[in-house]
Amino acid sequence: MSRPSDTEERTQPIDQAAAAERFQVRAAVAKFLLMGFLALLVVATPVAFWIRSVAERHALDQALILTQRVADLAIRPLVNDQLLAGDSLALSELDSALQPWRDDASVLRIKVWDADGRVVYSDMRSLVGQKFDLPQWAQELLDGGPGTASLESQQELENEFESASGELVEVYVSSSALDGTRLIFEAYYDDDPVREGQQAVLYSMIPPLLLSLAALQLAQLPPAIRLAREIQMHQVSRNRLLKRSVEASDLERRRIARDLHDEVIQGLSGLGYALESEEVHGPPEQRPVLGVARRILQDSVRALRAMISELYPPDLEQLGLNTALERLVEPHRERGLAVQVLIPDDVPLDRGSAALLYRVAREALSNSAKHSGATEVMLGLRLDHLGAEISIADNGAGFDRTQLAAEGHVGLRILKDTIQEAGGALQVLSVPGAGTTVTAWCPTSRRAAD
Repeated sequence: MSRPSDTEERTQPIDQAAAAERFQVRAAVAKFLLMGFLALLVVATPVAFWIRSVAERHALDQALILTQRVADLAIRPLVNDQLLAGDSLALSELDSALQPWRDDASVLRIKVWDADGRVVYSDMRSLVGQKFDLPQWAQELLDGGPGTASLESQQELENEFESASGELVEVYVSSSALDGTRLIFEAYYDDDPVREGQQAVLYSMIPPLLLSLAALQLAQLPPAIRLAREIQMHQVSRNRLLKRSVEASDLERRRIARDLHDEVIQGLSGLGYALESEEVHGPPEQRPVLGVARRILQDSVRALRAMISELYPPDLEQLGLNTALERLVEPHRERGLAVQVLIPDDVPLDRGSAALLYRVAREALSNSAKHSGATEVMLGLRLDHLGAEISIADNGAGFDRTQLAAEGHVGLRILKDTIQEAGGALQVLSVPGAGTTVTAWCPTSRRAAD
């Protein structure tokens, strides 16, 4: 496969960044729409139950009005002494008068009670003359209180003919006989008209409600898109500034490393050669002192070279993170630290992410080698579609994490702040006597493939 041209290499990251930005904006808008839909359900559900309850109350009020009308217009004129005495002819005459109401109004059962709880009329003749205990509210109804209507199953003693009918509309109203005797009129209606009324009201009100809420949601969509784009722009700007700060830090490290190498180390190396020559050709009595000075100078030069290696990491883009980490652990292995490296064969990370992970590994390895007294270190790297995670675990003495700042772990604290600014996280787990584990995760954008 041929290598892309320079123009293609510059265009690919731009296209990937633009695609990532569009994806994040679409994801934010999708979350907004999803939350709006959930809010729509949360609002619409109780409103639907409220509408259903109002429709039920309206239907019951209509049944109450109808029953009062039947009691006053159809029953009251026919309640005479003969009916109160249980005369069959009077009962039949009232049956005939109520038949049209039963045919047109879905009236299933009608009863008339006196103040003693005796059934003076019922379309079921076996109930006529029977006495039942009246509830507390019956006396209030006899005294002229308002009627009541409810929708429920009928399971009382006087409901032997209604108990198998399921839910019924039960209505109680008060009226009087021709001689002024106060009576209670009870009627039972089929619940189907009530349910149909509920459904009709519900179906007529729910669509406008849903359309209104949907229109509100759509009206909020353009501002939400603009807000998501502004947040994305700020995120991109922050990441760009962070990347520049990391690059500036690397440039400063390179400058310091170059100055140390080109000036300090070169001067010290020259001084070392001069001391070696003076040790060979100088007075014998000065040779031991010159030898000690030369060895101290050589140790200092080696220490400075090690510092340069830490200040100026290898070119991660050319070597790759795998090779850079292998080179990082090699000096520690030479000093007797057993370092096991578990890294995938290919780590296609952008330079910024690779540099952050490399710095975490360098700082953690340095702490393990210098401060923990560890003999074994495990370095692992794991990748997924969201980011990369590196972990460095040692078997050293460990420490109290609450003393992290007090003990001067400045490098880890700086790295933690830097990684958090990049949208990642760094965690240090340590227990005295049980070793230390440093784990860092950062979001990544994969490097364009060759």
